Order: sequence, then structure tokens, then C-alpha cells
Amino acid sequence: MDAPPNQPAEARERKIIFCLGLLAAAHVAFFSAAFPFFNVVDEPFHFDLVVRYAQGEVPRAISPAAAESLPFIAIYSTPEYMWNTADPMPRPAWTQPMSASAENLRAMEEGWRAKVKNHEVSQPPLYYSLAGAWWRLGKLMGLDGGRLLYWLRFLNVPLVAALAWLGWLTAKTVFPENKFIRFAVPALVALMPQTAFYSINNDVLSPLTFGAAFWLLIKIWNAEKISPRLAAATGLALAATFLSKMSNLPLLGVAGIFLAGKIFQLTRAEKLRAAVAPLGILAVCAGLPATAWMAWCEINFGDFTGSAQKVQFLNWAPKPLADWFHHPIFTPHGLWYFISKNLATLWQGEFLWHRQPLALPAVDLTYVLLTLTLLACALISLLKHGAPLPNAARVALWFGFAGLAALFAFFALLSVKFDFQDCFYPSQARPFFVSGRLMLGALIPFLLLLTFGLDQALKKFGDAVKFGVLTILLLAMLAAEISIDWQVFPSGYNWFHQ
Repeated sequence: MDAPPNQPAEARERKIIFCLGLLAAAHVAFFSAAFPFFNVVDEPFHFDLVVRYAQGEVPRAISPAAAESLPFIAIYSTPEYMWNTADPMPRPAWTQPMSASAENLRAMEEGWRAKVKNHEVSQPPLYYSLAGAWWRLGKLMGLDGGRLLYWLRFLNVPLVAALAWLGWLTAKTVFPENKFIRFAVPALVALMPQTAFYSINNDVLSPLTFGAAFWLLIKIWNAEKISPRLAAATGLALAATFLSKMSNLPLLGVAGIFLAGKIFQLTRAEKLRAAVAPLGILAVCAGLPATAWMAWCEINFGDFTGSAQKVQFLNWAPKPLADWFHHPIFTPHGLWYFISKNLATLWQGEFLWHRQPLALPAVDLTYVLLTLTLLACALISLLKHGAPLPNAARVALWFGFAGLAALFAFFALLSVKFDFQDCFYPSQARPFFVSGRLMLGALIPFLLLLTFGLDQALKKFGDAVKFGVLTILLLAMLAAEISIDWQVFPSGYNWFHQ
């Protein structure tokens, strides 16, 4: 329906995007509440780091969990993620008399203190600082126990709502005349079944930080004159991307190449001199926070990324260069496993439930084939000469493709570089980095490419057909997610039973 004459189309569109943000928030809130603590994707370690930052501690070495973290981990952990026996599920500790469970809880705390060390301590600080402030706010509100834990996880609710809004802003900047893409990107954000959004972890901040950097870089590319404010915002967004997750480094490398292209463009147009000051502001805003954190890592962890201690702790051994090329990724089956598993987990996440992946092979395959098909449609349209596509949109889409390619190349390098020995994941049997959540920094450009590919695949049809196909896709995503996660909902350990 067209907007009423007295209501501008822009205002109506903003209301729809606001509703999509609310849908994203409700979706994440419900599924975050449905999953009990603590999932197998390192959630207890991320939680421990949040508590430490809330106390004002920035860890300096791999060490046991903090004293404040241990009671929460002991009392509220469910065995369901790794439970694979026929024995009855034990009742949650908080539902039992303290006299009956106190000894077991003390033993669990002592076990964690003596045997388990937090190997995530060298992760960049931005998420943990933000989540630590959120944790303190929950305490000020009088929350405690399981309610406080879920309050911490519910930090993801405003983050994903903001992500939907940012997806719309980006699509509007790249495709100002394409209503379908402008709505499709935030709609996919709203109902994406990525389980990282239902967990305490630092992956959830990367889509926002690099998404903001991507949007601002596109604005810089389109700008005749780079303002100091735009330059400073872009630099801070790039710094935030670095300080969110170390796996975002490939995206930052591509961003650097993108900026080099802009500098070349300015040089050819003889406009570089006027842009020197704004570009200097960008470099300072991006470089100072990143340099400060790298110096901290070098001083406390022995290398600029903070990864050396973690690699040693996990018992990964670097392989000689000659052995890299014996890796199964260089076989058709291994390459397909690497690509398909990364794409499937980018959509659905990596949770286990009763030691089994919380996924259905048919749904995984559908996501993978649909993704590859739509990316192929987008690529074909980009390669067509004379295609009716503005140069700014073409540049943004190539930027998105470059970011995805860089992430896949980075994870392939990590896969072939190490002998994972007795590590559970990656392992010697399956020596692949196949964690789609580590690619979430590229989520907005990824969805931009997919929706552009869908738009091109349906270009012979009108908007009614396009939105109809999008609606079917969204409903199918939600139905598949509910079907997969149905077994989790009755858990006596989740928010609904507290």
C-alpha cells in the first residue's frame, strides 16, 4: 500500500524499520531465555571475563575463573548440552535444598578453581567493558542469581535491534532507490537463527562495529569532501572493530585497501591535499586505541595479538610450511566441508544439545545452497558490462565480496597452519576452522550481497513477488529454527523455569 498523502513515505519506512527492530529484539529475547546456562561455545569463559571487567580487572595472564563467577557457574550450569546418557536429568541446583546440594556445588567450584583456566583472557576489551557495565547496572536494579545472568545475556537484545537499524541505513546508502533491498536486509537480521545472539560472547558486537565501519567507509567513498566528523567516526568504528574481536583483522585489512583506493581516487582528481587533515584524523582515531591494546598484549601476553599464550595453552603446534599442503582442505571433499560448514554455522551457530549439533542436515544444506546461489547471482550481475548499477553500489558490493573472501582465506590459513593434536575443536580428525560466528563482523555486507542477489534473481518480477518470496523465506527460517530448538524449550534450567 502507498503511504497516505499526509504521511511522507520516509516516515512510514522508518516506522516499518522500527517494527523490524522490535521483531529482532523479541526474537533474540525469546530464544535467549529458552537456552539455559552455560552453552558449549565458551560461554562460561566469556561470562567470567565480563565479571572481571565489571570488577575493574583487565586480565594479564591465563588464570582460573574469578571468585564471583564460580558460584554462578556452579549453580546455574546445565549438563544438557553435553548429556548423552540414559540417566535421568538431575534437578537444577537452585530448586534443591541448600543442604542437599552445597557439597556438590563446593566440589564443582573447587574443580573449576583447580583445573579450569580461562583461555579467552587475551580477547580485546570492548565487549567485556560494555557487558561489565551492563552487569553492574543489573546489580543496581536489584537483580541477582539466574535473573542477573539472563539480564547479562539480554544485552544482546538492544544490540541486535540496533543492528537491524544499521542494516537499513547501510542498504539505504548503497541502494537508495531499491525499496526491496532496504527492507530485506533488516528483515533478515530480525529473524536470523544465529545462536551466538542467544549467548554471552564477544562475537555479538562485531556485526555492529564493522557494520558501522562499512557504512561510514561507503559514505567516505561517495563524499566529494571528507569532513573531520565523518573521518573521526570512521576511525573510531575501525578501532571498535579491532577491539571487539581479533578475528576481525581480515576485515580491517580489506578496509585498509578500500581506503587506499579512495586515496588513489582523490590523487587522480587532484583533491588529496584537502583530504590530508581528515585522513590524518581517521588514522589517529583508528590507530591510537588499537596500538594501545597491542602494546598491552605485547607486555602481558608476549605478542601483539595476545594469541601466543592461548595457542600454547590449547597445545596447538605450528606445522612446517611443507606440511601445510597435505591438509584435506586441498581436496574437493575437504574444501566443500570447509565452505559449507562455515556458511551453515554462519546462519545457525554451533550449539550442541546432548552432544549433538543443534541443527538439521537438510536445513544446513538449504542455507548453504541458497547462499551460494544468491552470491553467484550477485557476482554475475557485478561482472556484467553495462549493467544498470551505480558505481557507488558496485564498489560497496565488491567491498563486501572482498571482506568475505578475506575471512575465508584467514580461516583456511589457520586451518592448515597448526597441528591441533589432542584439541577437541579443531581436531586432528577434522582440522578445520568452521565457526561461522567468527564471520559475523561481515554480516551486514553479507546480507547486502544476498539481498542484491535475490533482487537480481527476481528482477523480471515486481516488488509484490519479491516481497512474497522474502516473506516465505523468513517464515521458513523461523519455522526451521523453532523445529530445531523445540527440544530445548522444556529445559528445567532455562529462564522460563526460574
